[in-house]
Amino acid sequence: MMIKPSKLNFGTSGIPLRTENPSTENGIKKVHELGLDAMELEFVRNVNINEDKAPEIKKIAEKENVILTCHGQYYINLNAEEREKIEASKNRIMHAAKIAYLCGAYSMCFHAAYYMKQEPKSVYEKVKDSLKEVTKKLKDKGYDIWVRPETTGKRAQFGTLEEILKLSQEIENVMPCIDFSHLHARTQANNTYDEFNDLLRLVENKLGREGLNNMHIHLSGINYGDKGEKNHLNLRESDMNYADLLSVFKEFKIKGIVIGESPNVEVDALFLKKEFGKIE
Repeated sequence: MMIKPSKLNFGTSGIPLRTENPSTENGIKKVHELGLDAMELEFVRNVNINEDKAPEIKKIAEKENVILTCHGQYYINLNAEEREKIEASKNRIMHAAKIAYLCGAYSMCFHAAYYMKQEPKSVYEKVKDSLKEVTKKLKDKGYDIWVRPETTGKRAQFGTLEEILKLSQEIENVMPCIDFSHLHARTQANNTYDEFNDLLRLVENKLGREGLNNMHIHLSGINYGDKGEKNHLNLRESDMNYADLLSVFKEFKIKGIVIGESPNVEVDALFLKKEFGKIE
């Protein structure tokens, strides 16, 4: 039975910077010490926890009352031209999800594909077919974890909110990872109170209250250009309208995890939690 958070939790993308003797175990302990709720295991370069170590991570997270999520590898493209690259991408998703599950993680996110100058509809079908296969294999092996394609920040990448929500409607155990900074960078819009309201209303329309009660969110400052995302920034060094976004979170009474992806890691995660707590 997959975890469903009872409130909106805030955490760090990876080990907090101020962690002494940095390790996953010490990072989890530091997250708890800081008063945060969650930590995202960063498997973006490689899955750096093995099967034997995972139960120890799970035990520490449970002891410290820290919810774990996971970000899968960057080297995934379910629309690659070569069949072997698609198979390798599926295997990477499954491996990251498996290890994350064994660590006790609630949710695993990843960037699904690139359009490769193809029609978005045909790319969608390829991604859907691959994800159906991946989620079935994970379920058959008892790895009960939410698999979450993420909204992406570059226009060349598959991952509009509409695409991710459609996958979530059509495939069991798939839910969105919504990166609001990516949505802003991708469109150079989606950064006002009304637009945030529209985005969450769309989630509710497509996934019902269940979608709002089971959210995996990324948020940071963002630098962008005509083609979309360039790099992440600290929130208060960017134009990201986090204040209105947090207000909309509160109004919709969403539940789940907000992972701060700013370069200053725990500073912005703590700031977001504090600011959210101030909203009546």
